[in-house]
Amino acid sequence: MRLKSKIVLLAVAPLLASIVLIALAVRHQERALAVRERELVESAYMSSKRTELRHYVELAQSTIAPLYDSGDDSEAARQAAMKLLASLDYGADGYFFLYDLQGKSLMHPRQPELVGNDLWELRDDAGQPTIQQLIAKARDGGGFIDYLWRKPSTRQTTPKLGYVVALPRWNWMLGTGLYLDDVQATMAQLDHQVAANIETTFLWIAGIALSGIALITLCGLALNLSEHKEADAKLRQLAHEVVQSQESERAHLSRELHDGTSQTLVSIKLLIESAIEQIEREPAQAAQPLERAAVRLADALTEVRRISHRLRPATLDVLGLPAALQHLGQEFGDHSGLAFSMRMRGPSADLPDDVKTVLFRVTQEALTNIEKHAAAQSVRIRLAFRPSGLRLAILDDGRGFDLAAVQLDPRRGIGLRNMRERLASIGGSFTIRSRSGLTEVVAEVSETQLRQLRRPREA
Repeated sequence: MRLKSKIVLLAVAPLLASIVLIALAVRHQERALAVRERELVESAYMSSKRTELRHYVELAQSTIAPLYDSGDDSEAARQAAMKLLASLDYGADGYFFLYDLQGKSLMHPRQPELVGNDLWELRDDAGQPTIQQLIAKARDGGGFIDYLWRKPSTRQTTPKLGYVVALPRWNWMLGTGLYLDDVQATMAQLDHQVAANIETTFLWIAGIALSGIALITLCGLALNLSEHKEADAKLRQLAHEVVQSQESERAHLSRELHDGTSQTLVSIKLLIESAIEQIEREPAQAAQPLERAAVRLADALTEVRRISHRLRPATLDVLGLPAALQHLGQEFGDHSGLAFSMRMRGPSADLPDDVKTVLFRVTQEALTNIEKHAAAQSVRIRLAFRPSGLRLAILDDGRGFDLAAVQLDPRRGIGLRNMRERLASIGGSFTIRSRSGLTEVVAEVSETQLRQLRRPREA
């Protein structure tokens, strides 16, 4: 998985999920708080309206109390009372109204056209019998009632809160009311403020989310840049080691050709020249230098085959990996004087060329390290063909080494890094264990990886 994808999965996605959950929780809490606040404001507002209406009706009752309490039930007393009530206006839409208890309008300062009309059957836009409800409330001892009525100042039907009482001796219903459109406007303004607050909160949350994503992106870019720098450094180091390895191999090959093959060929040339001279002078004596030249030529051929085998053993391609490792180990034993043994388990399988080459080179590197550093007495190679894959182990009984110290020292462990990188190039694994008396180098390639490496060749 690429680095950017890891950053998204491990950082951005949880951050966004957390912010979304926080936003949902904040939205839920703000809406619940807004509902409670609206209910409290509306309740307080309506409580104030009810108190105000009760005071208005009490004022009206106290105004006509001298006439009503005098016991005078004449029409003149009633008209005087109506005149007093009609004069008690408060504001553009504040007034008192009078009905008899049968629904006939007796006084209405803002709608005089209703006076004298029987409004018992009058219904509002919602279909409610307005006058019947008001009279019923008055007969029950008075109280508040909500209904719809046309507002004088706007001539629009508006919700209204009324308060009515009965004057039973005169057969009257006295009442007044406050229009609630201002309450609705206040509640709408409150709802708008709440919505604006929620929107502001979400903008803050979105800003925080964008800032967090930007910060993670910057960190990701910095990490990506750091990894690229590290990878470039490793690549340069690897390239340097490859060049050094190539130069070392070329120098070794040059020395072998110069010190071995070249000297042998020069000796053959001198022997042949000597034989030619003797053929001219004493033909019978020419056989001896020619025989020595033939022996030297055979030595040169052996040396060339050895060098060729070191560069790319023919047995690796012709007979396979087990035979090539057996031959390599025997040559190593003969050359180094160490006891060598090889054991193979499982039926040998056809391996991809890359796998054979890598395992052969890993074995070469391991044997070279053993000869240079291990001070061992014996070397063992174990090759196992298993259903789960291929396992190669090179073991020696040398003095061992401190693996951690070697890996930390950039001047040491080049061979180990070469082996590890060779295995990594074919998808294999490399492990090494070392202690005094036993060092084990293990290279493994899984069966799945072997099938993948075979596929291009089979295709």
